[in-house]
Amino acid sequence: MSHEEKRLQRLQSLDDHIGRALRESEASGELRSAPSWGKPIDYGDGYERTPTEWRLAYKMLKDAGVVPPEVEMLRALAGLRGELESAAGDADRERALRARIAALRLAIAFRLEAIRGGSGLRSRGAR
Repeated sequence: MSHEEKRLQRLQSLDDHIGRALRESEASGELRSAPSWGKPIDYGDGYERTPTEWRLAYKMLKDAGVVPPEVEMLRALAGLRGELESAAGDADRERALRARIAALRLAIAFRLEAIRGGSGLRSRGAR
């Protein structure tokens, strides 16, 4: 028996085992008692809200343990907001932090608009 035939046989055995376990769970009522029975699966990771053309790229980043640039930008924004809270009373520092926060918020908005399809500017007459 070739290596490929052995691999296919193992997969078939695994499929059979999974099928038996699911049939047993359904027969016992275990599946129907689950709170999610009959409802769409919520992966909780934003997969469904991610544009189709970006899903594979973000999935690869996630699997590789890499955070998308937008998430890094949001984390940086949270850090700046924390710094702003601790800068109370220092007007110059507060002003500088507010400017950095505004610039970062704008950069995030542009980045998210580009991900969504980016037709916002064109729809307002800009070219």
